[in-house]
Amino acid sequence: MLHVGVLVSGAGTNLQALLDACAEPSFPARITLVGCNRARAPAIGRAKSAGVPVCVMDRAAIPRRADRQQRLLKALQETQVGLVVLAGFDEILIPEFVSAYSGRIMNTHPSLLPAFGGSMRAVQQALDYGVKVTGCTVHLVTDDVDAGPILYQRCVEVAEEDDVATLHARIREHEHALLPKAVRAFAEGRVQIEGRRARVLRSRHP
Repeated sequence: MLHVGVLVSGAGTNLQALLDACAEPSFPARITLVGCNRARAPAIGRAKSAGVPVCVMDRAAIPRRADRQQRLLKALQETQVGLVVLAGFDEILIPEFVSAYSGRIMNTHPSLLPAFGGSMRAVQQALDYGVKVTGCTVHLVTDDVDAGPILYQRCVEVAEEDDVATLHARIREHEHALLPKAVRAFAEGRVQIEGRRARVLRSRHP
């Protein structure tokens, strides 16, 4: 059983999608720790409702990013986490963190990378550029922001009447489906890295 640590900053809808998936007896992973950098994030309540321990390293209480992340890293290691999932975590990971979990950090991003990478405003940027299709990406994390091997992507059409809220809501629906799928693939050993590309082998499950 793969132990998963999830890092969050906000509402925690992707966290909830993973919690729901992990509640299924056949799912090959369990969330053993949630780390959060905002003391009032609604995601904390989701974790506590599911009985998952929460490690809060609040930005206001611990101003230095390196200090917060080193403490989070220690907590993850003490919990024997084998995969770290960034689910709406609004910080860039320090090199020491990425190195400690090299090849074992997964992120969701609300665009079809490499388009609109490296920004927390990807949905707004898609609208600003007038793209007709955007989407979401689940990828592995490297020191190059939003540039790691891509595991899964899904397209979302942009409607003329869309604003950030409506478009982001549709993108999140796909993130909620893809993230558990990616965690399952990783837990089952079906993720293979070839250079900067990721190959995900077909599941034996229907």
